[in-house]
Amino acid sequence: MATIGHTNLNAKLVLLGDMGAGKSSLVLRFVKGQFLEFQESTIGAAFFSQTLAVNDATVKFEIWDTAGQERYHSLAPMYYRGAAAAIIVYDITNLESFTRAKKWVQELQKQGNPNMVVAFAGNKADLEDKRKVTAEEARVYAEENGLFFIETSAKTAANVNDIFYEIAKKLPRAQPAQNPAGMVLVDRPAEGTRAASCCS
Repeated sequence: MATIGHTNLNAKLVLLGDMGAGKSSLVLRFVKGQFLEFQESTIGAAFFSQTLAVNDATVKFEIWDTAGQERYHSLAPMYYRGAAAAIIVYDITNLESFTRAKKWVQELQKQGNPNMVVAFAGNKADLEDKRKVTAEEARVYAEENGLFFIETSAKTAANVNDIFYEIAKKLPRAQPAQNPAGMVLVDRPAEGTRAASCCS
């Protein structure tokens, strides 16, 4: 019986969003299962990797957690260029971070990889009593922009793994190489036919 081939994928994933939205906390919860009450601000970007098994594939995420401070904004294209996926994070208790998250969406739509899988994550869902952005408003925005929407809490771990699994499932599977083993294919006339000469 034939078995379906197992795919190994390497996927560059970038986290974008305002300072304090909880990007680093999401990554730390996903990669190490930890939550720090006081997370230092990221300077420039931090790199993590984590491997997931999804359906027929093993996906190794190469995760770039970018700094949210405005002064690092100009570095962001260096991280999202060539990325297979992005998570745009906002804080559900902070309307300004939601507005800035929308700006990130616009920037990726203009300059990012057109096939990028983009998730829109409302973080700090555990702070329901301080909520300023409704899930409905964010869901409608995400649908209008072709984004996958989810609310997360790095603190309680709610939906943190789910967001990465969903992204892994949505990643396009690599096409098998057209030219296996590095052979060079040359156009040659079939046996028995004469190549037409240029100027007869």
